[in-house]
Amino acid sequence: MSVCGEAVGAGSLPSELVVHIFSFLAGPDRLRASAACSHWRECLFYPALWPRLRLSLRVSPAERPRLEFLMRKCGWFVRELRVQFAADNYPSGGGGAAAAAGAAVAGDGEAPPLCPRWLDLLRTYLELVLCVLSSVRNNRNLQKLSLFGDISILQQHGSISNTYLGKVDPDGKKIKQIQQLFEEILGNSRQLKWLSCGFMLQIVTPTSLSSLSNPIANTMEHLSLLDNHIPGNTTLITAVELERFVNLRSLALDFCDFTAEMARVLADSNHVPLHRLSLLVHSVSIMHKSLDSMPEDENWKALTRNSTNLRVYIMAFDVKSDDMLRILKPSIPLERIHFDSYITCVSGAVVDLISRQYDKFLTHFILMNDVIDMSGFPDLSDNRNEDPLVLLAWRCTRLSLLAVHGYTVWAHNLIAIARLRGSDLKVLEVTEESIDFDQGELADQDVDPVHNLIEQVSLGLGRPWHAVMDIELLSVFTEPTRHFYREMQSFSEGI
Repeated sequence: MSVCGEAVGAGSLPSELVVHIFSFLAGPDRLRASAACSHWRECLFYPALWPRLRLSLRVSPAERPRLEFLMRKCGWFVRELRVQFAADNYPSGGGGAAAAAGAAVAGDGEAPPLCPRWLDLLRTYLELVLCVLSSVRNNRNLQKLSLFGDISILQQHGSISNTYLGKVDPDGKKIKQIQQLFEEILGNSRQLKWLSCGFMLQIVTPTSLSSLSNPIANTMEHLSLLDNHIPGNTTLITAVELERFVNLRSLALDFCDFTAEMARVLADSNHVPLHRLSLLVHSVSIMHKSLDSMPEDENWKALTRNSTNLRVYIMAFDVKSDDMLRILKPSIPLERIHFDSYITCVSGAVVDLISRQYDKFLTHFILMNDVIDMSGFPDLSDNRNEDPLVLLAWRCTRLSLLAVHGYTVWAHNLIAIARLRGSDLKVLEVTEESIDFDQGELADQDVDPVHNLIEQVSLGLGRPWHAVMDIELLSVFTEPTRHFYREMQSFSEGI
């Protein structure tokens, strides 16, 4: 078929029509369709097709050419950019739970040596970060910027010292360039509403936020600043700086950085009500900082008076029970709490306190323990008339997610939890190795205790249920700070 002597085909379609067709296709399908001809390939990166760009990058040299191409095409116009730098396969000699635990115990001067591959990962990481930031430095359309730097479990324990960085960035030029680019992005932004930066290895400094103009700071809706590498008592944001963010609806910080003065700023009537507050309580931060400036109960009461819909998410990593008992003030509107540990286990007293104080708010409760203890998993019900987890299920009527690994959960208590919460408990995940049986249950030759447990829990929940056979199959199983960052994002977006 021809019109006026010219062939008519896919390549002759107007660009506007090709872009409109592409808008109905998923990202992978667009990429395949763009291979049809050069004209379609040119239409692939039309700005209207890529308002959001979400990347999960392996810290590998192979990623760089692909990243450079993509950021060159999209970096100047994308409205939402979410990048996660992930080193999934930790090199030998540098990663894993045991190494992380050792790093947490060792002081800054006793950090374990890094293998050559770790240094290569650090070097590649810096190059990828430079590529991303340089591509969006002049993007004035950017509304959401989210960066997460999961390059090593050691970094997240605060053990990558300047010695290691000095080996890959001897004069500190790359780190300074990264910090300057980040400040340029903030300074050039005209529509930024969401800024989230977690564990990005010195990308954010205590002066970074000063680059934001007052009009942008005044209209910012979400702010997340997390970095365990910040030395000493240094904080990424102060109460004075927070006063500019009058429209903030969601905030995520290290708990030691969230002071009583900050709570007073957020409780001021000039500030719009805060809806989401995510706090990471990390043993490394507590070790280097102090809990003396944390909000007291009267500060939480004042904050909730101004923000009646405020909900709080806390993740506690290797925090001592005595510290948790200090932190958990009665007036915190705690909706989600996640305990994760390599060294320090949670006590039954802490679980009992949570069930009594937050029965009207709590929906998510996660207990993860990777402590290597040959005597077995800790039993929260020791020396208690009632199991704290059963009391939690009884008191917290809004509980919808309960996940446990590394703590003893008695079979009869698990059945009681299922019966108490029923179908309202949407997620009940307990690893098989965490479940134990009474001697009486094991001695009964007529009943298979495992089959009976599965049957009774399934009846209680009103749906089929099985224990989790492999910890890696847990929906909450991932590296702790990665899980916190992921959950914080969805928690904040769910306003």
